[in-house]
Amino acid sequence: MKNVLILANGDMAKHFVKWLGKSRISSNQYYINCCQENRECLTSTIDNITYIDIDPTSYLRVKTLMEEVEFSTVFIVLEDRLEAKFTYKNVRFIDDKIFIVFVSKWDDMGFDDENLNLLNINEAIASSLYEKLPNVPIIAKNIGLGKGEIMEILIPLGSSFAFRHVGAISHRKWKIVAIYRQEKQIFPTNSTMIKPNDRIVVIGNPLVLEEVYKRVNRRQGVFPEPFGKNMYLLVDMEQSREDILSQINEAIFLSNKLVKTKLFIRLINIVDIDAIKEIRNLQNDNIDVLVTYSESDIFQDIDFDISQDEIGLFLLTQKLFKKTKFKEYIGSFNRPVYLFGEERLFNINKAVLLMGKETEMESLSTSVFDISESLELELNLYDYNPEGDFEDTKKVIDHYETLSRLYSFNINIKKKRANPIKELLVQDAILHIAPYNKEVSSSSWLNFFSTSFSRHILSIKKHPLLLIPVEG
Repeated sequence: MKNVLILANGDMAKHFVKWLGKSRISSNQYYINCCQENRECLTSTIDNITYIDIDPTSYLRVKTLMEEVEFSTVFIVLEDRLEAKFTYKNVRFIDDKIFIVFVSKWDDMGFDDENLNLLNINEAIASSLYEKLPNVPIIAKNIGLGKGEIMEILIPLGSSFAFRHVGAISHRKWKIVAIYRQEKQIFPTNSTMIKPNDRIVVIGNPLVLEEVYKRVNRRQGVFPEPFGKNMYLLVDMEQSREDILSQINEAIFLSNKLVKTKLFIRLINIVDIDAIKEIRNLQNDNIDVLVTYSESDIFQDIDFDISQDEIGLFLLTQKLFKKTKFKEYIGSFNRPVYLFGEERLFNINKAVLLMGKETEMESLSTSVFDISESLELELNLYDYNPEGDFEDTKKVIDHYETLSRLYSFNINIKKKRANPIKELLVQDAILHIAPYNKEVSSSSWLNFFSTSFSRHILSIKKHPLLLIPVEG
């Protein structure tokens, strides 16, 4: 049982005492010094409250009380400035270590006291008013550090977070710990879908959460959000000069198509210093060229870039991606990956998505519409079933048709009994979009016998490929 001394008067004290009357905490014993009117606010069934009647500015009266009862905390909630100040001094003279909560409405009231919690009423009201403004996040002030590391965010209609699975957008530096939907609390799993009008509770670094809040409120059509903001091109300098420049030009083209996206070019495996100079001449406000001279520093440099530059999309060759170290390392960041094909992106006019698992298809759906809209591509969803039974995919089709109406962007649903991969391989000007899952990362010889599209997607070298992280 902890004893709490409350020295209070005025309207503020009245409301505080009223809250005490609603308290369900029976492990505290309250000693309240307040007027009769304030006492009447208390529920009569409360039996852990003792009323006292002393002058809090009287040193002897306060000293006598504090010698009779060992208090853990003293609350000073007084309306008169001098009365509050003298009361504080009395308590501190009696016990120089006891924890004091001092409520102040005076901006110039300052104390050098590490065992004092000074609550400024004006600041509290201003903060509460500020949070009522549109587009302002709500942060937890009385939990944890109270510095914004716990935040509640409303998911607006059209948010880049809407219709995505939690596992597909969670990052190392922040987590979604709860979702509130239609007056119900949900403890999310990786496969929980975020929907418009949800309120999500996130926890992480306060500076990171401020950026998360901004991302949530950016509209759809801003790929690579919500994975990050900028593009990251990994260039293997052991390639031919023609291939290097072609990849850089393709990345610049994509960067120009995506809204407010900066391109970071990281050069690795350096063999030609003169080529570096040529590429560095491309630098401007939207392009930054970075160089790793030592092979042992590659992953350390990438780590630094990811942490500093809001990277949301990797670009690299299939040859580099298929190296085990790179595939596993890049996969750990949970970011989309663009793999160059024999055809170049600026010649592409069609985006193709092959039907997969329901949760995966829902998870990548908004990114599919985002990238197709940004690049002005015809969007096609191929639903393949050898028996012609398409009933199992009806929910996925409905989901994509709903987003099609939301985006005002048409999608072509093509139902096929024959495997569409053979048909697509002979076509030109296609961007393949596929879920980035464990099957894509697998290099097992068993892939040869698998009927899953994901296990075969990396065998397509003709067309460029966009892999989008999913949890399914």
